[in-house]
Amino acid sequence: MSRLATGRRAAGLIALAFITLPAGAEVRLPAVLSDHMVLQRAARVPVWGWAAPGEGVSVRFGNQARSMQAGPDGRWRVDLDLARAPQAPGVLVVSGEGNRIVVNDVLVGEVWLASGQSNMEKPLGDKKGQRPTFGAEEHIAAADHPDIRLFKVAKTKAERPADDVQGSWVITSPASIVASQFSAAAYHFGRRIKQELGTPVGLIDASWGGTRIESWTPPDLLGPVNLPAAVKDRPASLYNGMIAGLAPFALKGALWYQGESNILHTDDGPAYTAKMEAMIAGWRRAFGADLPFYYVQLAPHLYSVVRADQVQHGAESLPRLREAQADALGIPGTAMIVTTDLADDLRDIHPRDKQTVGLRLANLALAGTYGRPGIEPFGPTYRAVRFSDGRAVVSFDHAQGLSARDGKPLDWFEIAGSDGKFHPANARIEGGQVVVSSPKVADPKLVRFGWHEAATPNLVNRAGLPALPFRSEYPIPSNQLSR
Repeated sequence: MSRLATGRRAAGLIALAFITLPAGAEVRLPAVLSDHMVLQRAARVPVWGWAAPGEGVSVRFGNQARSMQAGPDGRWRVDLDLARAPQAPGVLVVSGEGNRIVVNDVLVGEVWLASGQSNMEKPLGDKKGQRPTFGAEEHIAAADHPDIRLFKVAKTKAERPADDVQGSWVITSPASIVASQFSAAAYHFGRRIKQELGTPVGLIDASWGGTRIESWTPPDLLGPVNLPAAVKDRPASLYNGMIAGLAPFALKGALWYQGESNILHTDDGPAYTAKMEAMIAGWRRAFGADLPFYYVQLAPHLYSVVRADQVQHGAESLPRLREAQADALGIPGTAMIVTTDLADDLRDIHPRDKQTVGLRLANLALAGTYGRPGIEPFGPTYRAVRFSDGRAVVSFDHAQGLSARDGKPLDWFEIAGSDGKFHPANARIEGGQVVVSSPKVADPKLVRFGWHEAATPNLVNRAGLPALPFRSEYPIPSNQLSR
């Protein structure tokens, strides 16, 4: 055979090979692995995607190279060691047998996932039906942070856990933070982490207003679910559509601000604790790590006034849910911030001070996850009570420098005798404890604090953090910080 004929035959075979490649054989990456992303600084950072079954795939980032073959389902994964990676932008190159993907401007730093309903979703800028966050114009104008990257997960419901999500990474700028409608609380959290650690920060915002915790929970961990027709989101639907497809992206931890919708219609109360436990376990399983999980206790709001037809326990519906949130502190690797001082309008379910929310969440991470000294991330937390001489003497943890933030007498303390009927009480600080009494209760047996939907108590510690609402008959688990 002539050399020309041989060449033509070879070319034909090559062409035939490309023609007969199965559809979708090109190597692909999930949306979260894309230009401008931040990869977590860790010893094991997954990079994954899809290719033809059995196809060889190679991954290169900096001086690291990994290779493997796609499985029978076409999925592949390699793990990079980025514990000592430089902070300078890098390039991730993923090559298959038929194509190559180049992911540009990749940073290595700290990555956090923020999720929940409308108070987590609430952006810095305008949002229809809501008032803007405090200082929105100034914060937007100053949002020029090339080392903070934002990934907004598109709102998606799914019947089964999805392989991918919709979204893209953007560099933080005044324009991008407005266009993305990115979470204000998450942004303020990320800015504080960046300032303190001097490292790139990646923030993933997967939030949706008016949604219940059940919709963010993996389907096999839900247990029995009985929701009324008024609930708009199906159980597991948002986990399936907005969380599952992010895994196994390497994260440092998760932030959570949700619960309002679990007060409405079904009025969860104590049941919310187990629901938090199931969701957290499901997320940790999906991402393959015991993620620190930091969350927000709900702020005061007049549910029984504004939404009277949607709550079953009147002004106690909110305290019952908040108590369940406090009980969830028994889950290892969790911690919670209190927001009883942040409600600027009790009729508005969306407090406008999201900067303080973000900063308090960041202090949990800085003190717990990052081990930064000199940070008190908690307000006074009920430890014990002693009843004597017609008084209740209450002791607290995190009680250094107890005071009233407004200089007025302490408020929102109540005591009850053996009849269980509570009365407003006088309270004063003595020797690092709070002494509570009422002329209507000669022999007190119970004390409670902040037990009302409108309660905005003034007891704080030296750090200016508000005390956690409590009932003396229900001990509060310790805030747990994961290092």
